Amino acid sequence: MKKLDNRAQGSNLLMLLILLMLMFFIMPTLAPWMAGYLHYVLWPLIGFNGQYPVLTLFFAGVIVVLFSSLLTNFFTDWKRMGESQEISRAFQREITKARREGNTNRINKLMKMQPEIMRKQTEASGGMMKPMLFLIILIWPIFIWLRTFLSLWIDHYYLTVPWANQVSFFSYPFGFGQAWLWLYLIFSLVIGQLIRQGLKYLSWTDWWKNMKGKIRPFSVR
Repeated sequence: MKKLDNRAQGSNLLMLLILLMLMFFIMPTLAPWMAGYLHYVLWPLIGFNGQYPVLTLFFAGVIVVLFSSLLTNFFTDWKRMGESQEISRAFQREITKARREGNTNRINKLMKMQPEIMRKQTEASGGMMKPMLFLIILIWPIFIWLRTFLSLWIDHYYLTVPWANQVSFFSYPFGFGQAWLWLYLIFSLVIGQLIRQGLKYLSWTDWWKNMKGKIRPFSVR
């Protein structure tokens, strides 16, 4: 058991180091180069000849959210995570009750169970870190492409909102974060909730379990 825990911790640490390398050393150099090539795909796909930048932001959000949701759903065992969360909630209820009653013997028994519960939580949520590698590689170039697209390739730099006729994509409506980024985030949040909930329910079906088994026949928990 201890060897398995050490292996899991080592795997998580290695994944974290790779993420840090990507974020601080690799992607700052690689992302602009990737964004240049990505233009040849995104411009004909969602560029709309620069005439509908809001739609471009919307569909860019759809692409990123769909890709990230599929990856997260693929690597995450939602059933296992749900069971782990239920066990954790039950543990918290029991230990709170034992402390309220002053039952020292019960508290000691529960505290001995805590490392095992934490291990199960780590195992259940460990798969959620794996998609981050792919997401950083995808999202970073798309953000650079969007910023370049809005700066150079659109017909107008303003959008209309209920409280103003002209709001620049590059204004700061809340004092931080440009307007185009807020618009992109709003689209992503709304679409993301719909897609993630749909995929979450799909992951409970036998069809998805069979499909996942065919794609990842050598998956190791």
